[in-house]
Amino acid sequence: MATYKPQTDHEKRKQISIRGIAPVENVVEFKKAFNRHLHYTIVKDRNVATPRDYYLSLAHTVRDYLVGRWIRTQQHYYEKDPKRVYYLSLEFYMGRTLSNTMVNLGIQSACDEALYQIGLDIEELEEIEEDAGLGNGGLGRLAACFLDSMATLGLAAYGYGIRYDYGIFAQKIEDGWQVEEPDEWLRYGNPWEKSRPEYVLPVNFYGRTEDTGSGVKWVDTQVVFAMPFDSPIPGYGNNTVNTMRLWSAKAPNSFNLHFFNNGEYINAVCDRNQAENISRVLYPNDNFFSGKELRLKQEYFLVAATLQDILRRFKSSKFGSRDPVRRSFESFPDKVAIQLNDTHPSMAIPELLRIFVDVEGLPWDKAWGITVKTFAYTNHTVLPEALERWPVSMLEKILPRHLQIIYLINHNFLQEVAKKYPGDAGRMRRMSIVEEDGEKRINMAYLSIVGSHAVNGVAALHSEIIKSETFREFYEMYPERFQNKTNGITPRRWLLLCNPGLSDIIAEKIGEEWVTDLYQLQNLKKFADDENFLRNIIKVKQENKMKLAEYIQENYNIKVNTSSIFDIHVKRIHEYKRQLLNCFHIITLYNRLKRDPNQAFVPRTIMVGGKAAPGYHMAKLIIKLINSVAKVINNDPIIGDRLKVVYLENYRVSLAEKIIPAADLSEQISTAGTEASGTGNMKFMLNGALTIGTLDGANVEMREEMGDENIFIFGMKVNEVEELKRSGYHPQEYYERNRDLKQVLDQIKGGFFSPEEPGMFTDIYNSVMYNDRFCLLKDYEDYIKCQDSVSEVFKDPLQWAKMCVLNIASSGKFSSDRTISEYARDIWGVEPNDIKLPPPHEGLDSMDSKPPQKK
Repeated sequence: MATYKPQTDHEKRKQISIRGIAPVENVVEFKKAFNRHLHYTIVKDRNVATPRDYYLSLAHTVRDYLVGRWIRTQQHYYEKDPKRVYYLSLEFYMGRTLSNTMVNLGIQSACDEALYQIGLDIEELEEIEEDAGLGNGGLGRLAACFLDSMATLGLAAYGYGIRYDYGIFAQKIEDGWQVEEPDEWLRYGNPWEKSRPEYVLPVNFYGRTEDTGSGVKWVDTQVVFAMPFDSPIPGYGNNTVNTMRLWSAKAPNSFNLHFFNNGEYINAVCDRNQAENISRVLYPNDNFFSGKELRLKQEYFLVAATLQDILRRFKSSKFGSRDPVRRSFESFPDKVAIQLNDTHPSMAIPELLRIFVDVEGLPWDKAWGITVKTFAYTNHTVLPEALERWPVSMLEKILPRHLQIIYLINHNFLQEVAKKYPGDAGRMRRMSIVEEDGEKRINMAYLSIVGSHAVNGVAALHSEIIKSETFREFYEMYPERFQNKTNGITPRRWLLLCNPGLSDIIAEKIGEEWVTDLYQLQNLKKFADDENFLRNIIKVKQENKMKLAEYIQENYNIKVNTSSIFDIHVKRIHEYKRQLLNCFHIITLYNRLKRDPNQAFVPRTIMVGGKAAPGYHMAKLIIKLINSVAKVINNDPIIGDRLKVVYLENYRVSLAEKIIPAADLSEQISTAGTEASGTGNMKFMLNGALTIGTLDGANVEMREEMGDENIFIFGMKVNEVEELKRSGYHPQEYYERNRDLKQVLDQIKGGFFSPEEPGMFTDIYNSVMYNDRFCLLKDYEDYIKCQDSVSEVFKDPLQWAKMCVLNIASSGKFSSDRTISEYARDIWGVEPNDIKLPPPHEGLDSMDSKPPQKK
């Protein structure tokens, strides 16, 4: 009798229809290129290739396929001179580049087959690549998805950010506590970037202003140079390769010779380091604005270098031209659109005005009109403590000319307010960009609204909140400026790349158009009652769970039950995201099992992951509590494998790509009205996980798309949260009323999970009992009931699978392609297109000149 032989990963990948079959000539060509790069990569005195040598050779070979398309794309832009879009963000959370590039170029099969013939495993090489962790979480990852979509939609777009030497810190869990280690992502170099020293630009700080006969000048400044590093951003299947340009700070001189000649070597080096510290490290996001001087320098450094670059490109419209061909700025808003990703790059508004007025000699009114038409602002938070407010004293020292310009903007704006609302001094005080209460500060969100022609929120609910609450008076002043642009995710990385098994069975049913038109997934609805299809969905999910279980066993030495609910809560650790509420549920399940070990119980593996900002005491204490609870539960023989808790260390993009395809349940449980949108919720939905969540952020629109019966909703709505706080919220009443909740909190306070230090979690107990800002105790009972409903539905695998299919089929709206198309048409004034550029070996004349089509 024939025995069953498991397929190798390579054999499985060869069967995946959506990646195609690699032509023999491509495989042969790829092998030659790979061996050529390997020859140059191996260190001569070593003469033996290491795994990293193989990875670098693969990366350089794939990069060769990119470069010709990259050059051709830029040639095409210079020849056609389209309106260009500039996306300014202090964060770009790119993750790994290799796999995404191969997928978008359509060469993954050729690469896989060539390496297999050589005797290498492509997945092992992909694991060697460091994550480019130049972001904290959602905001930076959104920017990365947007770059992918802009290239796929054929937009002449550029991402501008900072090339941090150290990205978001690497998280280690030691004795249950978070320990931060530097993220040395550039330790072995970055094969995907190209330095551009020919475009180094000066950035000025400090100094003073001087009135001259020709206007105000900013003089006696300290100069730091901005060195650009370009990374290619390939679109999917269209040969378009856009550019992400990241700036690195360089000192103007190698040494201060005065210090050096006097023997003060240390001072000479420190002088250099101080300049280069600007791009040294990414600031961790704790949603609390702290007003650090280095952060302000980073923000201005980005916008000053970027605007010089934008103006250079605007003036020189033909490829290779260094001489300005445009002298007038009348057409600037017709050729340039600048999107501010939150307020971090908002200093671009006074900087562009400074260039127009002080350098180019434009009159103020004309310069202001052009500026407003050029900029648009995306708001990402409604938490008041997270909004940027820079002290006037700091701006006066570091950017004195910009402070003068901001004062003038505010003066003109308040005159406009006074004209529209005569005699309303209170409104003028509240709307002033310059806050006078306490220390004088500049409100950067207000500056962004006044200086932009469009302001958008990132989910329908969030956009309503900023219109009705956060910026209500600005909405009354400029109602036409406010829009909604619900966030999205790129289906290339978050389904095609990370979940090939699911991608394949979808493609078998509805074809492959969904990769660039996610609304095609709605065609899956007709298979929601097809038992064979449902069983294939179950099979793919089970395979993904087994892979993740293997990873957990290998990295955490915890054996998990793959038949259990994989209940996953991964995001930045913050009180408003309510990881603590999840922890209460974990303890409640544990207590139930201890009370009655023989009860019918649906097994669960609960995974929590995310980083806390290094200075955020409460978030770090929550991590310690979850790990302490996990230690008790995972080592209790009575519990066994019915309940396991895993803290996923160092959550990042590459780890998300392993976790999300394996999830059964996605936790999106922030207090209603606190999460702007969320994009993790969309990634889980697209990969067939069901959501338990509140009506917050994009959860509201997800429910509208999939129907109330396919999502587990609990907790208060936004208006109910407001009403509760207005009428007086007393968390102790809920503690006294609910026996299970009382037991959970008493265990936390009494040291049940920290016997070595019984008072360790007193701060957590006090925060929810006496200052439960995010209403955990109020929502606890409803959350537990909702989780019980989850367990009940999970008992019926086909019903669960049907809900998964309907989730996937309803994901079309949440593609970043749709989001970017809306930005393009409604804000930037450009039209997406499906024009495919010819590959490098064909002439530009061969281009298929189809007219742009709406998708």
